[in-house]
Amino acid sequence: MQPRIIFCITVSAAILAVILLAVISPVAHKKQQKNQTGPSIALSLYIQHPQREHPNTPHTTPSNSGAFVFHHTITEGPANSSPVIGKAQGFIIPIEHFAHSMFNIIYLTFNTPEHNGSLSVQAKHITHRAREELTVVGGTGSFAFARGIAVFAQKDPQPSDVDAIYHVKLLLKFPGRI
Repeated sequence: MQPRIIFCITVSAAILAVILLAVISPVAHKKQQKNQTGPSIALSLYIQHPQREHPNTPHTTPSNSGAFVFHHTITEGPANSSPVIGKAQGFIIPIEHFAHSMFNIIYLTFNTPEHNGSLSVQAKHITHRAREELTVVGGTGSFAFARGIAVFAQKDPQPSDVDAIYHVKLLLKFPGRI
């Protein structure tokens, strides 16, 4: 009977030691905090409409189903003459049945000495206001595994302005990076 009690006490002590080490270990807590926060980046940029070859050609191409396909340039500043740092491409299906579709994505592609890669911005909750806050759901290259928000604000909004310029603020986090 005593060997059985000694065995139970030994096993209980071992389990308790493992639990205590896992809970109070400074190494485990430090590693956990680094993985949760990761580095962050804040970027500010502008989405410009490309120059038209013909005045009657729209920048955004509606398809027969009402989807909008677009290809715009990203610049450092609000002026058309600002240096181009990338492009914004995507398609939006504003039909009610597809309004929350996973296909409504805006791709921001960058090609600069500091950042080379792309970001995927989910556009399934667009309300067509002058300011939209969308979710960054991933990226490639410099932006691999990025998460965060993308705030699109129409610069000097005009109700009839088809050629609006958008100021985009990106607040990105990179979980798992050190």
